Amino acid sequence: MTPALHLLQYLPPLSTETTPKHGLRPLRRHSFSYIKACSNTRNGRTKGPDDYHATLKALNSKGRFPRKSLGQHYMLNSEVNEQLASAAAVGEGDLVLEIGPGTGSLTNVLINAGAYVLAIEKDPHMAALVSERFADTERLKVINEDFLKCHIRSHVLLALESAKSLQVVSNLPFNISTDVVKQLLPMGDIFSEVVLLLQEEAALRLVESSLRTPEYRPINIFVNFYSDPEVKFKVPRTNFFPQPNVDAAVVTFRLKRTKDYPSVTSTKSFFSMVVQFLT
Repeated sequence: MTPALHLLQYLPPLSTETTPKHGLRPLRRHSFSYIKACSNTRNGRTKGPDDYHATLKALNSKGRFPRKSLGQHYMLNSEVNEQLASAAAVGEGDLVLEIGPGTGSLTNVLINAGAYVLAIEKDPHMAALVSERFADTERLKVINEDFLKCHIRSHVLLALESAKSLQVVSNLPFNISTDVVKQLLPMGDIFSEVVLLLQEEAALRLVESSLRTPEYRPINIFVNFYSDPEVKFKVPRTNFFPQPNVDAAVVTFRLKRTKDYPSVTSTKSFFSMVVQFLT
């Protein structure tokens, strides 16, 4: 059996559920807005949309299969990526940090929107794949490192001089989402906004839990201390390969500057107290 046919066995089935155009739907139990897909790419930058076949071809080119240990779930619907970029209002000349670019499906949309992309990829095979895919553009720099262990400030500050805006836009590996949020949100001095595609459960837990619910945790205080979060829209699980057991959702975190943080004597002491009382 060829590698392509082998991978085709694991493609998620097409959903029989009725959903709005583009396969996205708002979360029903909340009044989150449904964001329209972006228009066609411009300025001749497009390399074509990513779909089932493009994703399989890219993975086969490196003999790769999604690794559970890395939380890899590849996006099969380019229009979801367009809506993710639209939620971040990515435009010409923006600098975007992308964590875990994978096959480059979101990277493609960001570059087409006019952004310069700094991509951090832990998997050396996927780092090579995305570098090769965009070898003819000067709008991408790929760093083969573990985001949670790299010196992100130094990487970003080196690239910041020529950019008019700096934000994070990522379809995150599901298994590192909370750790990434903890690392990014206190960086309001560098990033203006963080837009992430997360597991729906994680998104609601981070954003929607209130003090009156048993789900309220120190992470909720942390998120609201450093940002103004909002869940934008839901992404059905059928848009991913391999198909996860849960749906996803896009969340925007508008980061606060230091002067806008709640007034506390010491952030370290404050969060130590929070952990003590809520755990």
